[in-house]
Amino acid sequence: MNYYNYFTEIEDTFIRRRAKSLLLSPIDWAMIESWQERGIPLHVVLRSIETVFDGFDKKPSTRSIKGLLYCREEIEAQYDEWLKMQAGKAGDTTPAQVDESFSRENISAHIGTVIDFLQNSDNNNLLEAFGRAAARLEELRANLTDDFEVVDKTLADIEKFIDQALLTNSDKTHLKKLEKEIADQLKAYKKGMEPDVYKTTFDLMLLKRIREEKGIPRLSLFYL
Repeated sequence: MNYYNYFTEIEDTFIRRRAKSLLLSPIDWAMIESWQERGIPLHVVLRSIETVFDGFDKKPSTRSIKGLLYCREEIEAQYDEWLKMQAGKAGDTTPAQVDESFSRENISAHIGTVIDFLQNSDNNNLLEAFGRAAARLEELRANLTDDFEVVDKTLADIEKFIDQALLTNSDKTHLKKLEKEIADQLKAYKKGMEPDVYKTTFDLMLLKRIREEKGIPRLSLFYL
C-alpha cells in the first residue's frame, strides 16, 4: 500500500463503508494526522474501520456512525496488538515502498519550493526561525537518499520546529481567539476523548489554522 496515500485511503474507506456522502471533519483529519505521526500502519487503520462497520452492520442501532472518532478505540486496540506482534522481530530495516512517481528529483523540487517560501517570507517575527529551517532543508536536499520514509521523518522534524516557532511568535490575542474557536468545535467530543488524545487533536487543529492563515506549505512528502 502506498505510504503517501495514507490520508486519502482512510477517507475513501470510511466514506465507502458509511455509504453516505460525508466530508471528514477537521477533527477527523487531525486524528488521521496524529495516527500518521505516531506511525500507525495504514493497513491497521483500514482493517479497524472495516471491523467497526462489520460489527455495526450485524447489530445496527438507531445511531449512525458520523465520524472517525467512532472507530478510534478499535484502531488503538488493533495497533496495540500489532505492536505486540512486532516484539521480537529484528533486522527488518527495509525502507518503506513508495510509488515510482516519488523520485529524488521530485522531492528535491518540493524541498526547494519550501526553502523559497521560507527565505522570501516578510514576517519579521519568524525570519530567524525560517532561516534556520531553510538551512536544515538545504542540508537535507544536498544529502537525499532513496529511503523516502527517513526523508519524510526528517521533514516532519523540521516542520515541528517551524510549528513551535509559529506558536511562540503568534499574536497572543489572536492565538487565544483561535484556541477558543477550536475548543468550541471540540466541546461535543471532549468527554469521549482521552486527555492526551484531546490535547493532540487540539494542538493539530490549532497549528492547521495558523499554517493556513500564514500560507505556510506543508513539508511532508504526502503533500507532493
